[in-house]
Amino acid sequence: MDSDRMHHAAVASGPGPLLAAVERLERAPYADPVIRRLRRAVRALPLGPVRDVLHGRPLGHPAHPLIVQIPIGTWLSAALLDLGPGRCRAAHVLIGAGLAAAAPAAVSGWVDWAELPPEQARTGLVHALGNTTAVVLYASSFAARTQGRVLRGKALGMAGLAVVSAAGALGGHLAYRQAAGANHAEQVTHLVRDGWHHLGAVAAFPVGRAVRARVDDVDVLVVRESDGAVRALADRCAHMAGPLAEGEIADGCVRCPWHGSVFRLADGWNVRGPATAPQPAFDTRIVDGHVEARLQHGHHRRPPSG
Repeated sequence: MDSDRMHHAAVASGPGPLLAAVERLERAPYADPVIRRLRRAVRALPLGPVRDVLHGRPLGHPAHPLIVQIPIGTWLSAALLDLGPGRCRAAHVLIGAGLAAAAPAAVSGWVDWAELPPEQARTGLVHALGNTTAVVLYASSFAARTQGRVLRGKALGMAGLAVVSAAGALGGHLAYRQAAGANHAEQVTHLVRDGWHHLGAVAAFPVGRAVRARVDDVDVLVVRESDGAVRALADRCAHMAGPLAEGEIADGCVRCPWHGSVFRLADGWNVRGPATAPQPAFDTRIVDGHVEARLQHGHHRRPPSG
Protein backbone atom coordinates (compact mmCIF):
# COMPACT_ATOMS: atom_id res chain seq x y z
CA MET A 1 0.00 0.00 0.00
CA ASP A 2 2.79 2.43 0.90
CA SER A 3 4.58 1.67 -2.34
CA ASP A 4 1.37 2.36 -4.27
CA ARG A 5 1.00 5.74 -2.58
CA MET A 6 4.63 6.56 -3.25
CA HIS A 7 4.21 5.60 -6.91
CA HIS A 8 1.10 7.77 -7.19
CA ALA A 9 2.90 10.70 -5.55
CA ALA A 10 5.83 10.32 -7.91
CA VAL A 11 3.57 10.26 -10.96
CA ALA A 12 1.55 13.23 -9.71
CA SER A 13 4.56 15.25 -8.56
CA GLY A 14 5.61 18.47 -10.25
CA PRO A 15 4.50 22.09 -10.20
CA GLY A 16 0.80 22.82 -10.49
CA PRO A 17 -0.60 25.22 -13.09
CA LEU A 18 -0.14 28.34 -10.93
CA LEU A 19 3.46 27.58 -10.01
CA ALA A 20 4.23 26.57 -13.58
CA ALA A 21 2.86 29.92 -14.77
CA VAL A 22 5.06 31.82 -12.30
CA GLU A 23 8.11 29.81 -13.36
CA ARG A 24 7.40 30.70 -16.99
CA LEU A 25 7.19 34.34 -15.92
CA GLU A 26 10.63 34.09 -14.29
CA ARG A 27 12.16 32.79 -17.52
CA ALA A 28 10.38 35.13 -19.96
CA PRO A 29 12.76 37.89 -21.17
CA TYR A 30 10.13 40.00 -22.95
CA ALA A 31 10.01 42.75 -20.32
CA ASP A 32 13.79 42.97 -19.85
CA PRO A 33 14.24 46.19 -21.90
CA VAL A 34 11.56 47.89 -19.79
CA ILE A 35 13.13 46.51 -16.62
CA ARG A 36 16.52 47.94 -17.56
CA ARG A 37 15.07 51.40 -18.14
CA LEU A 38 13.04 51.34 -14.94
CA ARG A 39 16.05 50.13 -12.97
CA ARG A 40 18.17 53.02 -14.23
CA ALA A 41 15.41 55.48 -13.35
CA VAL A 42 14.99 54.15 -9.80
CA ARG A 43 18.74 54.09 -9.18
CA ALA A 44 19.00 57.68 -10.42
CA LEU A 45 16.52 59.00 -7.85
CA PRO A 46 18.35 61.50 -5.56
CA LEU A 47 17.43 59.70 -2.33
CA GLY A 48 20.79 60.00 -0.57
CA PRO A 49 20.89 58.26 2.84
CA VAL A 50 17.11 57.76 2.68
CA ARG A 51 17.76 54.95 0.19
CA ASP A 52 19.32 52.79 2.92
CA VAL A 53 16.35 53.53 5.19
CA LEU A 54 13.98 52.42 2.43
CA HIS A 55 16.03 49.24 1.99
CA GLY A 56 15.63 48.62 5.72
CA ARG A 57 19.30 48.66 6.70
CA PRO A 58 18.57 50.24 10.14
CA LEU A 59 16.08 47.40 10.77
CA GLY A 60 18.45 44.64 9.75
CA HIS A 61 15.93 43.33 7.21
CA PRO A 62 13.93 44.77 4.28
CA ALA A 63 11.47 47.52 5.23
CA HIS A 64 9.02 46.86 2.41
CA PRO A 65 7.32 43.78 3.95
CA LEU A 66 6.77 45.78 7.15
CA ILE A 67 5.35 48.89 5.48
CA VAL A 68 2.92 46.97 3.24
CA GLN A 69 1.14 45.65 6.33
CA ILE A 70 -0.52 49.06 6.71
CA PRO A 71 -2.37 49.28 3.37
CA ILE A 72 -3.15 45.56 3.34
CA GLY A 73 -4.44 45.65 6.92
CA THR A 74 -6.57 48.76 6.46
CA TRP A 75 -8.03 47.53 3.16
CA LEU A 76 -8.86 44.11 4.58
CA SER A 77 -10.51 45.79 7.59
CA ALA A 78 -12.52 48.02 5.26
CA ALA A 79 -13.71 44.96 3.34
CA LEU A 80 -14.90 43.32 6.55
CA LEU A 81 -16.82 46.47 7.47
CA ASP A 82 -18.33 46.61 3.98
CA LEU A 83 -19.71 43.09 4.43
CA GLY A 84 -21.74 44.18 7.46
CA PRO A 85 -24.49 46.77 7.89
CA GLY A 86 -23.54 50.42 8.34
CA ARG A 87 -19.92 51.45 9.11
CA CYS A 88 -19.59 53.14 5.70
CA ARG A 89 -17.70 56.12 7.12
CA ALA A 90 -15.23 53.89 8.97
CA ALA A 91 -14.52 51.87 5.82
CA HIS A 92 -14.02 55.13 3.92
CA VAL A 93 -11.43 56.31 6.46
CA LEU A 94 -9.60 52.96 6.39
CA ILE A 95 -9.34 53.00 2.61
CA GLY A 96 -7.94 56.54 2.74
CA ALA A 97 -5.38 55.51 5.34
CA GLY A 98 -4.33 52.57 3.16
CA LEU A 99 -3.90 54.83 0.15
CA ALA A 100 -1.70 57.19 2.18
CA ALA A 101 0.51 54.30 3.31
CA ALA A 102 0.70 52.82 -0.17
CA ALA A 103 3.12 55.55 -1.35
CA PRO A 104 6.04 54.79 1.02
CA ALA A 105 5.36 51.05 0.61
CA ALA A 106 5.66 51.41 -3.16
CA VAL A 107 8.83 53.52 -2.98
CA SER A 108 10.56 51.03 -0.67
CA GLY A 109 9.50 48.19 -2.94
CA TRP A 110 10.83 49.86 -6.07
CA VAL A 111 14.15 50.67 -4.38
CA ASP A 112 14.57 47.00 -3.44
CA TRP A 113 13.38 45.85 -6.87
CA ALA A 114 16.04 47.90 -8.69
CA GLU A 115 18.77 45.72 -7.15
CA LEU A 116 17.31 42.32 -8.11
CA PRO A 117 18.65 39.91 -10.75
CA PRO A 118 16.60 39.30 -13.92
CA GLU A 119 14.46 36.36 -12.76
CA GLN A 120 13.40 38.16 -9.60
CA ALA A 121 12.99 41.50 -11.38
CA ARG A 122 10.50 39.92 -13.83
CA THR A 123 8.41 38.53 -11.00
CA GLY A 124 8.74 41.77 -9.06
CA LEU A 125 7.57 43.87 -12.00
CA VAL A 126 4.30 41.92 -12.26
CA HIS A 127 3.95 42.14 -8.46
CA ALA A 128 4.34 45.93 -8.67
CA LEU A 129 1.90 46.23 -11.57
CA GLY A 130 -0.66 44.25 -9.58
CA ASN A 131 -0.24 46.52 -6.58
CA THR A 132 -0.50 49.61 -8.80
CA THR A 133 -3.77 48.27 -10.21
CA ALA A 134 -5.04 47.71 -6.67
CA VAL A 135 -4.15 51.30 -5.72
CA VAL A 136 -6.09 52.60 -8.73
CA LEU A 137 -9.10 50.50 -7.74
CA TYR A 138 -8.97 51.70 -4.14
CA ALA A 139 -8.53 55.33 -5.22
CA SER A 140 -11.62 54.90 -7.40
CA SER A 141 -13.43 53.30 -4.47
CA PHE A 142 -12.47 56.22 -2.23
CA ALA A 143 -13.70 58.72 -4.84
CA ALA A 144 -16.99 56.86 -5.31
CA ARG A 145 -17.63 56.81 -1.55
CA THR A 146 -16.83 60.54 -1.35
CA GLN A 147 -19.52 61.14 -3.99
CA GLY A 148 -22.05 59.06 -2.05
CA ARG A 149 -21.94 56.10 -4.44
CA VAL A 150 -21.46 53.56 -1.69
CA LEU A 151 -22.34 50.37 -3.56
CA ARG A 152 -19.95 51.26 -6.37
CA GLY A 153 -17.29 52.07 -3.79
CA LYS A 154 -17.77 48.70 -2.10
CA ALA A 155 -17.55 46.83 -5.41
CA LEU A 156 -14.34 48.65 -6.38
CA GLY A 157 -12.91 47.98 -2.91
CA MET A 158 -13.58 44.25 -3.18
CA ALA A 159 -11.96 44.20 -6.62
CA GLY A 160 -8.96 46.02 -5.18
CA LEU A 161 -8.68 43.50 -2.34
CA ALA A 162 -8.72 40.60 -4.81
CA VAL A 163 -5.97 42.19 -6.92
CA VAL A 164 -3.75 43.16 -3.98
CA SER A 165 -4.12 39.65 -2.56
CA ALA A 166 -2.95 38.10 -5.82
CA ALA A 167 -0.05 40.57 -5.99
CA GLY A 168 0.80 39.75 -2.37
CA ALA A 169 0.92 36.04 -3.18
CA LEU A 170 3.38 36.83 -5.97
CA GLY A 171 5.39 38.91 -3.50
CA GLY A 172 5.51 35.90 -1.19
CA HIS A 173 6.87 33.80 -4.06
CA LEU A 174 9.48 36.49 -4.69
CA ALA A 175 10.55 36.57 -1.05
CA TYR A 176 10.43 32.90 -0.10
CA ARG A 177 10.86 30.94 -3.33
CA GLN A 178 13.26 33.33 -5.04
CA ALA A 179 14.88 34.54 -1.78
CA ALA A 180 14.67 38.26 -2.57
CA GLY A 181 15.52 40.16 0.61
CA ALA A 182 16.87 37.07 2.39
CA ASN A 183 20.27 37.08 4.11
CA HIS A 184 22.39 35.07 1.68
CA ALA A 185 25.27 34.79 4.16
CA GLU A 186 23.26 33.38 7.08
CA GLN A 187 24.24 29.77 6.36
CA VAL A 188 27.94 30.53 6.90
CA THR A 189 27.59 30.41 10.69
CA HIS A 190 26.01 26.96 10.39
CA LEU A 191 28.68 25.55 8.05
CA VAL A 192 31.92 26.73 9.66
CA ARG A 193 33.17 24.77 12.66
CA ASP A 194 34.29 26.58 15.76
CA GLY A 195 38.02 27.05 16.30
CA TRP A 196 40.93 28.17 14.17
CA HIS A 197 41.25 27.26 10.48
CA HIS A 198 44.27 27.45 8.17
CA LEU A 199 43.90 30.00 5.33
CA GLY A 200 47.36 29.96 3.77
CA ALA A 201 50.84 31.40 3.96
CA VAL A 202 51.11 35.13 4.66
CA ALA A 203 52.90 35.56 1.33
CA ALA A 204 49.79 34.28 -0.46
CA PHE A 205 47.93 37.45 0.53
CA PRO A 206 49.43 40.56 -1.14
CA VAL A 207 48.94 43.82 0.74
CA GLY A 208 45.76 45.66 -0.23
CA ARG A 209 44.44 42.98 -2.55
CA ALA A 210 41.41 40.76 -2.08
CA VAL A 211 42.15 37.04 -2.14
CA ARG A 212 39.62 34.22 -1.93
CA ALA A 213 40.42 31.40 0.52
CA ARG A 214 38.40 28.45 1.82
CA VAL A 215 37.17 27.45 5.30
CA ASP A 216 35.00 24.33 5.68
CA ASP A 217 33.83 24.61 2.05
CA VAL A 218 32.90 28.28 2.62
CA ASP A 219 34.56 30.93 0.45
CA VAL A 220 36.30 33.62 2.49
CA LEU A 221 37.52 37.04 1.40
CA VAL A 222 41.00 37.76 2.84
CA VAL A 223 42.72 41.15 2.77
CA ARG A 224 46.16 41.90 4.26
CA GLU A 225 46.43 45.58 5.15
CA SER A 226 49.53 47.78 5.04
CA ASP A 227 49.98 47.61 8.82
CA GLY A 228 50.15 43.81 8.67
CA ALA A 229 46.62 43.18 9.95
CA VAL A 230 44.71 40.47 8.08
CA ARG A 231 40.95 40.84 7.61
CA ALA A 232 38.59 38.06 6.60
CA LEU A 233 34.88 38.04 5.73
CA ALA A 234 32.53 35.49 4.22
CA ASP A 235 32.97 36.02 0.49
CA ARG A 236 29.36 35.72 -0.70
CA CYS A 237 27.47 39.01 -0.16
CA ALA A 238 24.56 38.91 2.27
CA HIS A 239 22.38 40.77 -0.24
CA MET A 240 22.42 38.50 -3.31
CA ALA A 241 25.54 36.33 -2.83
CA GLY A 242 27.78 38.51 -4.98
CA PRO A 243 31.54 37.67 -4.93
CA LEU A 244 33.11 40.20 -2.55
CA ALA A 245 36.62 39.04 -3.48
CA GLU A 246 36.02 40.64 -6.87
CA GLY A 247 34.96 43.93 -5.32
CA GLU A 248 36.77 47.18 -4.62
CA ILE A 249 38.82 47.52 -1.42
CA ALA A 250 38.98 51.06 -0.02
CA ASP A 251 38.99 52.82 3.36
CA GLY A 252 38.90 49.57 5.31
CA CYS A 253 35.81 48.35 3.46
CA VAL A 254 34.88 46.14 0.53
CA ARG A 255 32.26 47.09 -2.05
CA CYS A 256 30.22 44.29 -3.63
CA PRO A 257 30.72 44.30 -7.42
CA TRP A 258 27.11 43.30 -8.09
CA HIS A 259 24.90 45.83 -6.30
CA GLY A 260 27.28 48.11 -4.41
CA SER A 261 26.75 47.04 -0.80
CA VAL A 262 29.67 48.15 1.38
CA PHE A 263 30.97 46.09 4.30
CA ARG A 264 33.58 46.99 6.94
CA LEU A 265 36.47 44.55 6.77
CA ALA A 266 37.14 44.66 10.52
CA ASP A 267 33.77 43.26 11.59
CA GLY A 268 31.61 42.78 8.47
CA TRP A 269 29.21 45.60 9.35
CA ASN A 270 27.07 46.70 6.38
CA VAL A 271 28.07 50.33 6.06
CA ARG A 272 25.83 50.89 3.03
CA GLY A 273 22.99 48.95 1.40
CA PRO A 274 21.21 47.43 -0.34
CA ALA A 275 22.43 44.69 2.02
CA THR A 276 20.47 44.84 5.26
CA ALA A 277 22.53 42.20 7.12
CA PRO A 278 26.25 42.29 7.98
CA GLN A 279 28.78 39.81 6.62
CA PRO A 280 30.01 36.99 8.87
CA ALA A 281 33.50 38.11 9.93
CA PHE A 282 36.54 36.16 11.12
CA ASP A 283 39.22 36.83 13.69
CA THR A 284 42.68 36.16 12.27
CA ARG A 285 46.14 35.39 13.58
CA ILE A 286 49.53 34.58 12.10
CA VAL A 287 51.25 31.39 13.30
CA ASP A 288 54.63 30.37 11.89
CA GLY A 289 54.12 32.48 8.79
CA HIS A 290 50.64 31.17 8.09
CA VAL A 291 47.27 32.90 8.48
CA GLU A 292 44.56 31.25 10.56
CA ALA A 293 40.96 32.39 11.01
CA ARG A 294 37.94 31.68 13.19
CA LEU A 295 34.44 33.11 13.23
CA GLN A 296 34.23 36.21 15.35
CA HIS A 297 32.48 36.07 18.72
CA GLY A 298 28.75 36.09 18.25
CA HIS A 299 28.89 34.19 14.95
CA HIS A 300 29.77 30.75 16.39
CA ARG A 301 27.04 28.15 16.01
CA ARG A 302 28.55 24.92 14.75
CA PRO A 303 30.69 23.02 17.31
CA PRO A 304 34.00 21.37 16.41
CA SER A 305 33.74 17.98 14.76
CA GLY A 306 34.58 14.84 16.73
